[in-house]
Amino acid sequence: MLDAIEKNLLKEVAELDSLPVGAYNIRANGQLESRNTTANIDIVTKTDKPGIDIYIKPGTKNESVHIPVILSKAGLKDLVYNDFHIGEGADVTIIAGCGIHGCGGGESQHDGIHTFYLGKNAKLRYVEKHYGEGDTATKRVMNPTTIVHLEEGAQMEMETTQIAGIDDTIRKTSGTVAAGASLVVKEKIMTTGEQNAVTDFVVDLNGDGSSANIVSRSVARDHSRQEFISRINGNCECAGHSECDAIIMDDACVLASPQLTANSVDASLIHEAAIGKIAGEQLIKLMTLGLTEQQAEEQIVQGFLE
Repeated sequence: MLDAIEKNLLKEVAELDSLPVGAYNIRANGQLESRNTTANIDIVTKTDKPGIDIYIKPGTKNESVHIPVILSKAGLKDLVYNDFHIGEGADVTIIAGCGIHGCGGGESQHDGIHTFYLGKNAKLRYVEKHYGEGDTATKRVMNPTTIVHLEEGAQMEMETTQIAGIDDTIRKTSGTVAAGASLVVKEKIMTTGEQNAVTDFVVDLNGDGSSANIVSRSVARDHSRQEFISRINGNCECAGHSECDAIIMDDACVLASPQLTANSVDASLIHEAAIGKIAGEQLIKLMTLGLTEQQAEEQIVQGFLE
């Protein structure tokens, strides 16, 4: 049974107050906590390494899978390999995420390696949230790796959020996109204190009519450091777009390194990168409405990350 701390982590990363409807796999402190499968979605424990295989039957519609991970024991290092097999023509939602409650010092770490195989014309919305809490003596580390393989006509939208409590993270996402398929990534990050965050995207557009749209919005505060790396390789008639938009505050540091490679005259690739502080006129406008400068800053940051 989950205790109060673990229930709060579950709510933070997956917005769950109770066990979800449909298929789910809840992992707590390196062990299976609970699982449910459906007629169209099967979840199988791997036998050669930690993790699960999720099989979604072709044509499955309007179903969801929840696969949250929570860590509440000090000093625990958790590694999982999860593979997702999305059948042809399916249209589903997968909600993942990891929460760490750090206490007692030391380091707690979760590394999740997720590989997605989307069949022809399959559609997937993938939501992943990372969250940390607890005392400052404990270092909370998350290193998610996402590998995406999209077959012809498949569509995947990936929403990732890391707003609080993660001290160090290296977030790697790579994808291969076939003809007529599309990959959309929307990332939101905020770092504070001495936190460090690196995001690294590599996408290969391999089929005519394929596309990728990578959008990262971030806020760096205090003495934190962020680095954004994106590489889009256009190998055919395709469309690729990469955008990094960051607010920098206090004594933070943000690096942005977008890279495009066109290996075809028919590849259309665009990158945008903008880093800057909160505009003074924005603060003044909100302060004239009765907010303090700090309250105005918080309103702007919240709106920026929505």
